[in-house]
Amino acid sequence: MKKLFIVSVIGIVFLSACTPNKPSSYRGLPQQYTTAYEQIYGHCYDSVSCAVVGLDIYSDGLTLDEERRIKGTGYNLCITDIFVPDSLLEEGEYRSLPYTEQGIADPQPFTFLPGRDFEGYPHGMYILNIEEDKVLSIQVLDSGSMVYRNDSLTFTLYFRNTYGSRVTYNCYFTGSLMPWLKQ
Repeated sequence: MKKLFIVSVIGIVFLSACTPNKPSSYRGLPQQYTTAYEQIYGHCYDSVSCAVVGLDIYSDGLTLDEERRIKGTGYNLCITDIFVPDSLLEEGEYRSLPYTEQGIADPQPFTFLPGRDFEGYPHGMYILNIEEDKVLSIQVLDSGSMVYRNDSLTFTLYFRNTYGSRVTYNCYFTGSLMPWLKQ
């Protein structure tokens, strides 16, 4: 009986050492993105007083062709609904909206939608892993924040990994945001 107890204690200590209690920096995704498009939607929601923009950000190795299709191999970070005071992304700190019992909290300037899987399609915040023009995987991001200052974006984003642990993903983009008007 003592051997079983010792093995159980060792197993518990091992499992608690493998399961982080605090978020860690996720290393499987790129830390730097090289190209960013700002998608300008304007005042597209009747019930929301702010304008809406989106960000479409690419790692090294991905480009868009003349027909705006993604080409190459890399990662594509998307944030579909960012609520801004005017019509463009303004310098400042942005936070994802929290979920309430009624759904998502009311959009305010300097907020954005959290990621959700909607019937197999990502919405809000998500990352596409693309290889040779095919999507290999989609990672929906639960929540996060971003700071936009002087042609740079820094992100702290969160998601659950395949083991259910919350993971912190830090990344950045430096350069000019290219406008991309939705047609």
